[in-house]
Amino acid sequence: MSRSQGSSLKRPRPPDKNPDSQPLSDAERILYELIRSKEDMGIWTRDMKRETKLPDNVVNKALKALQVKNKIKEVVNIQSKGRKHYMATEFEPSKELTGGAWYVEGNLDTEYINILKEACIRFLSKLKIATAEGLSGSISKSGVLATEISSQQIVEILRALVLDNEIMEVKSSGSGEFSSIPIGTVCYRCTNKGSLGGGGPNIGAMASFPCGVCPRISQCTPDGIISPKTCVYYTKWLEF
Repeated sequence: MSRSQGSSLKRPRPPDKNPDSQPLSDAERILYELIRSKEDMGIWTRDMKRETKLPDNVVNKALKALQVKNKIKEVVNIQSKGRKHYMATEFEPSKELTGGAWYVEGNLDTEYINILKEACIRFLSKLKIATAEGLSGSISKSGVLATEISSQQIVEILRALVLDNEIMEVKSSGSGEFSSIPIGTVCYRCTNKGSLGGGGPNIGAMASFPCGVCPRISQCTPDGIISPKTCVYYTKWLEF
């Protein structure tokens, strides 16, 4: 047999070693379809067992296999860090799970938050009075931050600074310092700059009540991780 003849013979294809293309067992398919149906919210292992009625050992084995086959991934749920939470690999965790831009790998990025707080106070001191949009634009144009910052993030930082009594929320009167800002527009100024003329600033009705400006109010529940019982701002307000 010549070399050319031998090379023309068909050879069996080697087995596919790509984990992502390997077939799923019945238990794996049931779990995968359930996890995938939850999209960017994922699902807790106890809920999987309750919904599928599969035994614990079968669920645990199937989850390990699905991870090896790159079908699912374990994600951190900031509201229940001790629970194992899984999601299909094609989805990214929702803000409800990760905490959004303020969390890194499930942990509150306090260093980043403090940098933003300092930047807001510094720019607000220079501007004297500013809206959240105006302050966001000034900070973005300055290039002082290495990463991009959204207007919503600035709003949340400003709300935190109001709670810390570092700045105050005021409403535009349309005159004086507010001449370029429409009447009634919510603005911010530093608390140590003194009051405006003409009777002082019109402070927002909810500014003194911490829940009114809290960026996590939607996640606050009586017995949850975020709750009035554990809120330092709410406690301070009650003591005041």
